[in-house]
Amino acid sequence: MWEVHGAPKLDDHIRRYPGVRPRNVTASREEIDALLAAAPDGLRLWLLLCSDLAIRSGTAARISPREYDSQSGLLRFTTKHHARLTLPVTDEIKALIEKCNHNDSTPYARQLWQMHRAKQNRPLGPFFDTGGTLRRHFRALCAELGLQRRITPHDMRRASAVAMLELTHDVRDVQALLGHRDLKATLWYLDHDLRPVNRANLEAIKRPFLVQQKEKSA
Repeated sequence: MWEVHGAPKLDDHIRRYPGVRPRNVTASREEIDALLAAAPDGLRLWLLLCSDLAIRSGTAARISPREYDSQSGLLRFTTKHHARLTLPVTDEIKALIEKCNHNDSTPYARQLWQMHRAKQNRPLGPFFDTGGTLRRHFRALCAELGLQRRITPHDMRRASAVAMLELTHDVRDVQALLGHRDLKATLWYLDHDLRPVNRANLEAIKRPFLVQQKEKSA
């Protein structure tokens, strides 16, 4: 309008919407190991689901015998946006799950929490089925361990995504782990962890024919 009809230019008065960016923090292996070592079984299973399998914290709190096939060792569950995801469990997760009653539809983390409280002869008290109480237990554990940096269970999910990329160098493997339908969502988890550009690769894409000729003559 301002170019054709002389309307006032409003660029300086309109805020551009940059899009929501994800929190770009990853938990370190040392932080994760310290939390897992100190956490009681119920909390530990929840953290393992968030770290080993990169499951969102709210979904991890709801994982129950209905989602687990003991024969195949696979979890099949519905995550955000009603996406169906199938993941194999790690040995640590399997060992904790096997302590539970598979005929009980109660989430695994809650079953383990009940066992932990029973051993202490303490009432069950509130639990973290919705995630809020669970996060309070998590923050209390961080404080108990003296972890200075603020981390969240979702930072463990992001750490697993970055570790998978470093291991396989294939963003599709990361996408499968995170259960993303849109590859752009996966890249948002990784855009703060870009690797440095290799000079040899720059030469290779500049003169691919010459590079191939050198390799053939070598």
